[in-house]
Amino acid sequence: MVKNRKAGTNESLQKKDKETIRTNESNVAQYEFTQTQTSYSAIKPKSKKKKKVVNRKIPKYIMVGILSITVLGLAAYIQSVKGGTSHIKRWDNALPKYAQIIRPSSFAVLDSVPSPTEHNFTTLFYPPGTSAESLKEKPFLIYDDAFYDIIGTNPTLTLVADGGSNPLFHEATVWYPPTDEVFFVQNAGAPAAGTGLDKSAIIQKISLSQAANIASQGNGTGFVDVITVNTTSEVTNPNGATNFRGKIVFTGEGQGDNVPPALYWVDPNEPYNTTVILNNYYGRQFSSLNDVAVNPRNKQLYFTDVTYGYLQDFRPAPVLPNQVYKFNVDTGALGVVADGFNLPNGLTFSPDGQFAYVADTGANAGFWGFNYTKPATLYRFNVNDDGTFGNRQTFAYIDAGVPDGVHCDNKGNVYAGVGDGIHVWDPTGLLLGKIWLGETSANFQFAGKGRLVICAETKLYYVTLEAEGADITSSSYSG
Repeated sequence: MVKNRKAGTNESLQKKDKETIRTNESNVAQYEFTQTQTSYSAIKPKSKKKKKVVNRKIPKYIMVGILSITVLGLAAYIQSVKGGTSHIKRWDNALPKYAQIIRPSSFAVLDSVPSPTEHNFTTLFYPPGTSAESLKEKPFLIYDDAFYDIIGTNPTLTLVADGGSNPLFHEATVWYPPTDEVFFVQNAGAPAAGTGLDKSAIIQKISLSQAANIASQGNGTGFVDVITVNTTSEVTNPNGATNFRGKIVFTGEGQGDNVPPALYWVDPNEPYNTTVILNNYYGRQFSSLNDVAVNPRNKQLYFTDVTYGYLQDFRPAPVLPNQVYKFNVDTGALGVVADGFNLPNGLTFSPDGQFAYVADTGANAGFWGFNYTKPATLYRFNVNDDGTFGNRQTFAYIDAGVPDGVHCDNKGNVYAGVGDGIHVWDPTGLLLGKIWLGETSANFQFAGKGRLVICAETKLYYVTLEAEGADITSSSYSG
């Protein structure tokens, strides 16, 4: 009985197999892997006949998998392009009018590299195929596609003031939102200005609505009114500045032996009431205070002190090292957070206050000349919970002049004024692009979203772009 049942089963299986093959030959989509088929394949006798090729369609679940992988891959590609981290140019047919692409690979190997004896501090690098004229015509230089997100679809650069030979537009660039004005200062210690020892540099301001009106008409259509700010007491040789608690804090470099460098707190509204909030380190004069910034985490002031007043012959020999300090306005507590610099200069913080960026302009020793082996470097520090600095890292070395003023946008990208204009890096230190001036910018400042004012010594520029500055004017940032 058992033998008969097995024989019956084999006959039944062979019959089912023939039906299955006929079904496949009729191009039916599904091929069922049933227990019956599996059992049959194990006992089917070998056939000497040539097997027919069965046209088996791909199962649905495999097709769904392939389609899913394709869609995910396409989505990842689109996201990488949208995110600006890809090196694929995203706007093939929409390169902004005043922008051009500069690929680092184009100058990795040059036909001729000039001798070191041909280099001087004013030497600027022109990528292959470019010239001073072509870079001026299209000054937004895209070194990495992420720069598209910064400049947007229609960036513009407009000259809005010209001081002739007078370096009226130097540093301390601050936007004051209530009046929509930008403040800045004249160069202290510049021979062309006659400032430093004999007279102080001055504070000035412009109206941004006036600048925007000129920019809308294009270059060469006029200049803004540059207004001198006469504070209630003199801010002697101002150099750096920042928004702080609804007012502006200026650094003063001092003058001669008897006017010490100081921090000045100035009301941006007339009559521009002014208060000195710091002028010594435990009884010793600072060298010449340079730049100042607020850390949004602890709302305290940080500033650099450096010997430029001495190097420019309007301050005596220093009695303190070149350092970065932290100052609590409410308690008067003062301390050093970083040293070991050659000539510390501009400083700023990332939007979240986790990192500090400090420029070292050691290659430029003022009247003492230039030393190309000294720093022209941006350093980054971690800001510890107690407000001190740690983990010093080299963030960027500048290819044109030295880095001076430094600021961040609200995405954490880092901008610095240098020997040929403004350079921009992402938070990893990758150079994204440049705003080419062909001349030095010591400082600049965002004026909210889409506006940037650049000081270039004897010239003042107004920029429209996509980026937005870190929110340093808000009470949540500076207290």
